[in-house]
Amino acid sequence: MPEYPDIEARDRVVAALTKLPPLVTSWEVEELKSQLADAARGKRFLLQGGDCSESFDDCESKVITNKLKILLQMSLVLVSASKRQVIRVGRIGGQYAKPRSADMETIDGVTLPVYRGDLINRLPFTKEDRIPNPELMLRGYERSALTLNFIRSLVDGGFADLHHQEYWDLDFVAHSPEAAEYRRIVETISDSLKFLETVLGGPVDDFERVDFHTSHEGLHLFYEQAHTRHVPHRTGWYNLSTHFPWIGERTRALDGAHVEFFRGIANPIAVKIGPSISPDELLDLIKILDPNNEPGRLTLIHRFGADRIGTALPPLIDVVRDADRLVVWCCDPMHGNTEQTSSGMKTRSFERILQELELAFQVHNELGSYLGGAHLELTGDQVTECTGGARGLTEEDLRQNYRTQVDPRLNYEQALETAMLIARLMIRYNKRK
Repeated sequence: MPEYPDIEARDRVVAALTKLPPLVTSWEVEELKSQLADAARGKRFLLQGGDCSESFDDCESKVITNKLKILLQMSLVLVSASKRQVIRVGRIGGQYAKPRSADMETIDGVTLPVYRGDLINRLPFTKEDRIPNPELMLRGYERSALTLNFIRSLVDGGFADLHHQEYWDLDFVAHSPEAAEYRRIVETISDSLKFLETVLGGPVDDFERVDFHTSHEGLHLFYEQAHTRHVPHRTGWYNLSTHFPWIGERTRALDGAHVEFFRGIANPIAVKIGPSISPDELLDLIKILDPNNEPGRLTLIHRFGADRIGTALPPLIDVVRDADRLVVWCCDPMHGNTEQTSSGMKTRSFERILQELELAFQVHNELGSYLGGAHLELTGDQVTECTGGARGLTEEDLRQNYRTQVDPRLNYEQALETAMLIARLMIRYNKRK
């Protein structure tokens, strides 16, 4: 948690946030929980993706639209291949805070607070920018509200209409190595839709929009508590800053403040788990966060790395199964495969990302479990932050368009290629439930 030099100013901002309208509604939250319950039973698949850390400066229509486009395109690929409904969740409209390994950093002999995300401080390496500023919580709320309002307008206004998939094309789609396969999928769905409507004698309204939900790491508890409220005609407390908050790998301590906060909210929640967690600790965590074994309540996002998943994941699946717990298992193939180039740039190998995804499907299948989702850091822009992929990006290529402020993301082409792989793996491993 950041240390604000002016505690009274922080408390004033938190008080002001509690009076502002919520960003999401309880019925949207409950609808997502219902869909996640289906994912836990093997009837849906969770596609969760977006920026590692959003920037206030990226609150622009084109940036937001491109993120929505790539998630819609990826979900179309998954639906077409798996014949399952896809739950679309964006890391968007609130992913403004990031955990860091150290409180301070030193550059050229100058030591300042580390950058923790635009919700807390700013990226430029100056004392003024790096001191935690509570007013940024208000700016974060405003950016989140603008983003969510624009997404709702797009979805409700027909942007996600399956009759008009051409709306989803990005400028460089024609140059993607996966373009031909994607076009084939679009044409197949369009032909099927025309056939169905011909038989029924008119348009099918259900194809004119899709559900889209938001998520972010519930890291900054002052901000999260300000959005946590009682809702008329419902019991319990809802965190209405997002539909689907999650606890990070670094903040999941059983006696920690984040677990204490999360156990008290009614939202569907997720927790990141990595190599350091033991089966007993995981079971204790599940009992705290989901004491009633509520369908759709808890998602476990595992992030081991391609080298470790084969040995680290099976004991966790076993203990959850033996305890007769119903959870959504979701693979995050990004964080465990982070590395540095010889020049010190943070990157991820696309091939290792795909390898971890494939191993995740394989392990779950062998143990009679169901991999119900994928959690990806990606962008709808053609950045060069992860090596590999169809274009064979190398370390030298990273400098062409390396724009992330924290962690490297899949670019548009790599994200679409990932969706193609997930689709093939779903066909191979996930039998129809």
